[in-house]
Amino acid sequence: MDPIDLFQNPLRRWNKANGGKVRPRVPVKQLHPRDRRRMRRHFLDLDAGDRLLRFGSALSDEQIERYVGAIDFSRDIVFGVYNRVFRLVAVGHLAFAARDASKAAVTDKARVAEFGVSVSRSARGIGIGAKLFGRAAIHCRNNDVDTLYMHCLSSNQTMMHIARKAGMEIRRAYGEADAYLKLPPADPASVMQEALDEQFATLDYTFKANKKAARKWLARLTWRMPKKK
Repeated sequence: MDPIDLFQNPLRRWNKANGGKVRPRVPVKQLHPRDRRRMRRHFLDLDAGDRLLRFGSALSDEQIERYVGAIDFSRDIVFGVYNRVFRLVAVGHLAFAARDASKAAVTDKARVAEFGVSVSRSARGIGIGAKLFGRAAIHCRNNDVDTLYMHCLSSNQTMMHIARKAGMEIRRAYGEADAYLKLPPADPASVMQEALDEQFATLDYTFKANKKAARKWLARLTWRMPKKK
């Protein structure tokens, strides 16, 4: 069965996957405070099981509200994926923190980065989680962070798959898992790649936003037009 087409617009590029299948290119865009409302909606739409896997506990709606409201966009980086109807279907949160004693064995840099991701059920199965992880990794490289860290439940098969595919060192204990990935330093290619990825995602974002606005305008225009007798 072919994957769901979530990204049907003129900027779309199809890539061949194993077995001759094709998958849409996934535009991963950096999010900003203006996207907070859509982030809130994305997290609130997660069911109890998905919230457990994403946060390590089944957060209530009120706790979700507090989490989204507390995200500091001046310190952390948040990435997102919008579907073809301009709905946020995936969020990757890259949180930076000072290195503490527990991380001293894996890095001598001043900061480490922790990554968490969630993908809506309607958008799973086309590699969006891995794309968000890749975007987070290249951002870390270009900002002098050499260790990307993930903490999750050992039962979180999606995160474990991402970790194994990325070659992360995984340590399990008491039903939880810590995964570390050592990153190479930045180079001209990594800097250019991040800039191109963001440029593509911004064009895609603008297309989808304008398309949604045009639909709303046409709907209002149609509603106001007098009916023929």
